[in-house]
Amino acid sequence: MKHLLIIAIALVAFSCNSKAQDKTKKTENTSFAVVKTDAEWKEALSPLAYNVLREAGTERPFSSPINKNYKTGTYVCAACATPLFESEHKFDSGTGWPSFDREIEGNVAFDTDNNLGYIRTEERCATCGGHLGHVFSDGPALKFIPTEDE
Repeated sequence: MKHLLIIAIALVAFSCNSKAQDKTKKTENTSFAVVKTDAEWKEALSPLAYNVLREAGTERPFSSPINKNYKTGTYVCAACATPLFESEHKFDSGTGWPSFDREIEGNVAFDTDNNLGYIRTEERCATCGGHLGHVFSDGPALKFIPTEDE
């Protein structure tokens, strides 16, 4: 839990202005099935979605309308509608961002990101290359078994 709290504090501290939000960083990977120019992405996406998906920006924690969404369904890429995560694998990480303990296999690509000076695993949509976030290995790894006398 202490590890999660430290990560959450670090993410909040860096979420407003970090190299991950450097406007000069562009996703120019043409190996994805869906490839558009910057102008086409800007036309298709809201300014916030463009910043997150195409410039690897970070939305403010606790600001996403899907963070506390617990309805049954599928979470899809906002840029190309590729199914990425099933709702049954969503959990409340306490970080303020939607969190999942597994992806739909084959629909999420993983890259190495060292923009903050240390190595992180970045998640991208495997269809359009849109930045989805980062992998943290401290998800729902515990379960609670109550004592019988309580």
